[in-house]
Amino acid sequence: MQNWKRNVAFFLAGQTISIMGSYLVQYAIMWHITLTTQSGLMMTIAIICGFLPTFFISPFAGVWADRHDRKLLIIGADIAIAAATLVLAILFLLGYDAFWLLFLMSALRALGSGVQSPAIGAYLPQLVPTEKLTKVNAVNSTIHSVIGLICPMLSAALLSIAAIEVIFFIDVITAAGAVVILLAFLHVPTHAKALHREAGGYLNDLAAGIRYIMGQKFTRHLFSFCAIFFLLSGPMAFLTPLQVTRSFGDDVWRLSAIEITFSAGMIGGGLLMAAWGGFKNKVHTMTLASLAIGVFVIALGSIPVFWLYLLFMALTGVVMPVFNTPFTVLLQEKVAPDFLGRTFGVLGMISNTMMPLGMLIYGPLADLVRIEWILITTGFLLFFEGFFLLGSKDLIQAGQAAEPGD
Repeated sequence: MQNWKRNVAFFLAGQTISIMGSYLVQYAIMWHITLTTQSGLMMTIAIICGFLPTFFISPFAGVWADRHDRKLLIIGADIAIAAATLVLAILFLLGYDAFWLLFLMSALRALGSGVQSPAIGAYLPQLVPTEKLTKVNAVNSTIHSVIGLICPMLSAALLSIAAIEVIFFIDVITAAGAVVILLAFLHVPTHAKALHREAGGYLNDLAAGIRYIMGQKFTRHLFSFCAIFFLLSGPMAFLTPLQVTRSFGDDVWRLSAIEITFSAGMIGGGLLMAAWGGFKNKVHTMTLASLAIGVFVIALGSIPVFWLYLLFMALTGVVMPVFNTPFTVLLQEKVAPDFLGRTFGVLGMISNTMMPLGMLIYGPLADLVRIEWILITTGFLLFFEGFFLLGSKDLIQAGQAAEPGD
């Protein structure tokens, strides 16, 4: 992999520009709906529009990522999202600003994200030597966290001085910049499977991918763990703002504080993984993070003082990259290259199913019992689930560090 550092630098630069624009629009839509309607129902519709399309497209996007040039898929999704955003910006300029257009835009953006995510996960191993995957994934995670910290504030500031369509135009410009960088400066050979046209249909490829995942003991065990983990993570992800409002006060600054501290924690966790890299066995690192997440979620349900609550929110953010980075690298190292796209596609389908599915239970339950009890219960379950990772010999074996050149 000659010039891999150069290629990674251009790839991450393009991703940073693209994600910055996407986050600005995502938060602008959320703030606009919140400020204009102050309706929980409208926000729920927007969230559903942002989840469901990704769930439906992810498995097929995984097939595309294995069949076609992954760089072109990433670029194509950026162009499609930018084109849709441009149309929406023009419609808003002309006075057509119905809310259903924002819901449609959220759905279209979710489709684009669903196409990109498996392609990006499968593309990185084409760019990076195996022994450097942990560091590069950690750096990528840190970039996402920094953008996640900055964009809510930047989007709110822009909305206070300009119309929402201005932010839409900014996204079009950033997407164009990302596309130019990837096309002009990133030159990586297409992966082998994409060079040969497949005779079978997409459903056959999808079925083959699922058979592959189920046939590998470590992926079967890992995805089973993930399904339960995502299900139990719903209260931490979705109910903590409501908990803060009910238990500490409905001041806007409190809601901003938990977002900022969590994002700051994730930045710290990403930098930690970039510098440390984790234990030699990736599953040991994931286990440590999983156990810590359980403890911190219990603390979020137990702490009566807000500044201490913020501390544990930050610590929860820190351990997220400590779990996610070795998890991603484990798949990139151990899954056969021809199945990487489908593997990340199925993972996307699981993550976009289990958390919303859990909220069908946790949401109504939060109106019957204190959210603190829900957090404590799910925290204990997350803690004990962490030991499942240590109990799987197949996962422990798969987690061993890959040697350079493997």
